[in-house]
Amino acid sequence: MPCMPLAARAGAWLLRAWLCGAVLQAGAARAAPPALPSALRSPALVTPKALQAVMLAVARAGSRLVAVGERGTVLLSDDNGKAWRQAQVPVRATLAGLCFADAQQGWAVGHLGVVLRTSDGGQTWTRQLDGVQAAQLALQAAQSAPDEVEQRSAQQLLEDGPDKPFFDVVCLDGQRAIAVGAYDMVFATDDGGRRWRPMHKALAQRQGVHLYAIRQVGGRLFIAGEQGLLMRSDDGGASFQRLETPYKGSYFGLLASPTGAVVAYGLRGNAYRSADQGQTWAQVRTGVTEGISAGVARSDRSLALLSQDGQVLSSRDDGMTFSRQASVAMPAAGLAEAASDAGLIVAGLRGLRVLPSSP
Repeated sequence: MPCMPLAARAGAWLLRAWLCGAVLQAGAARAAPPALPSALRSPALVTPKALQAVMLAVARAGSRLVAVGERGTVLLSDDNGKAWRQAQVPVRATLAGLCFADAQQGWAVGHLGVVLRTSDGGQTWTRQLDGVQAAQLALQAAQSAPDEVEQRSAQQLLEDGPDKPFFDVVCLDGQRAIAVGAYDMVFATDDGGRRWRPMHKALAQRQGVHLYAIRQVGGRLFIAGEQGLLMRSDDGGASFQRLETPYKGSYFGLLASPTGAVVAYGLRGNAYRSADQGQTWAQVRTGVTEGISAGVARSDRSLALLSQDGQVLSSRDDGMTFSRQASVAMPAAGLAEAASDAGLIVAGLRGLRVLPSSP
């Protein structure tokens, strides 16, 4: 059972593809869940080398920038990316995504099914969920309903061990969040993360594919994943329906425009835009052939996309067209706005880089 088709993730996208690690093959059924690996029992190592660590995502928490990456590394900056310091993190699992509901409250997710919570703007974190707990919760939910297929799937998840990552998380507010990941994993909380629940049944059609991104656009939620998968929820995540799009390759992310249009982007520079909440889609010419790994809506109402080879694309017409704005000389995975007049922050293979605003 391969983690994901790495051949389709050539280039910098491998930075996120390898998050699955070496998938543990399912063996005979075990009476007890597998023990937690050391990466979930040991805090992230505090070291000056963290400033050069592989970083996979970056986001704003009020005026602060927070970036996450390999081996539980979390970096903070309060001066728009000029200087960074390392946060205290209780795990050494690689972190792939994060979100903030406000300047203080946020979540980060990643390898080994880990979900972390912060209430102080990313300075300290607590572990709320891991792959073992997620599998146990999925099995409990499946056993409460007469669905043998769901029960077998949950049992297999438990037997596999905590090998499946979460890739992204969306903050609906300070109490509600939804995390998505490998093989249709969807978990949600309504109480600040004290309890997490599986939401697999909310998916109208289980695809068994990786879910790479989740975003809120207006009052709706969108999920993007492998094999051209895009889904939308009109009821706050209680149910998701699949959307038809012209593209059958993987979507890596979603971007909302100032007018509420949605841009879905992914492999080989492909991007598609919908101005009607996903009913119809039009291809966006990006001018790049590398996969697009991240995007951000800027305070000046422009949009920016980031390709895996470090090209930054900009749109000033609500995402209908993009042109090259700048580049950074490293494989890149994450993007955020520093401040309205302080450029962009790029996260990638060799840490974090600041791209100044265009004159």
